[in-house]
Amino acid sequence: MRCLVAAACLALASPAFAEALPPAISVSGQATVSAAPDLAEIEAGVTTEAKTARAASEANAKAMNAVFTALKGTGIAQKDVQTSQISLQPQMTSRNNSSAPPQITGYRATNRVSITLRDLAKIGDTLDALVASGANDIGGIGFSVSQSSKLLDEARAKALEDAHRKAAIYTQSAGVTLGGPLNISEGGAPPPMAFRTMKASMDAAPTPIAAGEQTLRVSVQVTYEIKPKTP
Repeated sequence: MRCLVAAACLALASPAFAEALPPAISVSGQATVSAAPDLAEIEAGVTTEAKTARAASEANAKAMNAVFTALKGTGIAQKDVQTSQISLQPQMTSRNNSSAPPQITGYRATNRVSITLRDLAKIGDTLDALVASGANDIGGIGFSVSQSSKLLDEARAKALEDAHRKAAIYTQSAGVTLGGPLNISEGGAPPPMAFRTMKASMDAAPTPIAAGEQTLRVSVQVTYEIKPKTP
């Protein structure tokens, strides 16, 4: 009985609820903002191999200390150098068409750091110093913009303007009047400034680097109220 009463109430309320919704139009707006990057991140480190785990680890530690000394010599602050990976793994033989279990032939030690550069002019010298100090594992370079939040806000404002422009075109063609926004939603959380990754050249000195330009894209969905044109 309670279910029937609830269903009846819902049936009676639905038309009234539908009538309460004003006529509306939904459009999307997009915008992009570009800027030259002012931050760089380098992934680099040392990989060593030896017959025993201890030998591989000791050789890696010695080589990595030389890398840290070189980074300090370039004037990079200690807070801008952070360990990103450290591992010690056995190296196994690969025997085809054999039922014998694989054998350990040695060990590989890896130690990598993430280096933040706040002066892009130092990228080439930093890469050269890394290679000269013994770094043999350079993964690449990522560029970003420190004021990405400010750029995102600029893109959001432009995206909203784009949505309003489209809505005005549609309503004018349809012979109705554009009202205020009823709902505004962003098309997913926009990511921070995307990194453009490249391999570091280890053959040339000084190493040439091109930072390029970074682009942010924002999309918004806006629902506007529409009203009949007054005669």
